[in-house]
Amino acid sequence: MIKNLMAMLVLASMAMAPAAVAEMKIVVLDPVRAILESDEGKVLVDAANKEMESEQSELRSMAEQIQEQQTKLQKDGEILSDSDKRKIVKDIESMQADLQFGSQKLQKTAQDKRQEILQTLAPKYDRVLKDLIQIDQIDMILAPNSLQYANDKHDITRRVVEKLNEARD
Repeated sequence: MIKNLMAMLVLASMAMAPAAVAEMKIVVLDPVRAILESDEGKVLVDAANKEMESEQSELRSMAEQIQEQQTKLQKDGEILSDSDKRKIVKDIESMQADLQFGSQKLQKTAQDKRQEILQTLAPKYDRVLKDLIQIDQIDMILAPNSLQYANDKHDITRRVVEKLNEARD
């Protein structure tokens, strides 16, 4: 008897589930994209990129020097002495290690700055999102990277960006 009752409850809940889902308002939102595409986010990203410009240019210069040394080694390899070849190879390896370290350092700095921007704008984003949830009576928000497919009409990221741009601190 208990098994029959449980089976009936399961069947009843399954029958009701589509109706409950049909009433729910489910949207898709990419919070990182919304924050970084807002006017304030773009300004902060541009400022962060300007701060890192000198490091980027230094890394480009280092990469060019490595390329020049490799070209020299290929072009003049036959006329260079063995000790000169070893010295150039050693210099190239040293510069490559420095370049790799510098690239990793710059990448870490960029990640830190991005995280800082997200944290700076998070309170404003939260206020805008809470307002939209109440206005639109949103029941569930999903991240686009956790979905296999979502119709663009359910994506409210652009709308959040617009509201962030309108919002005053």
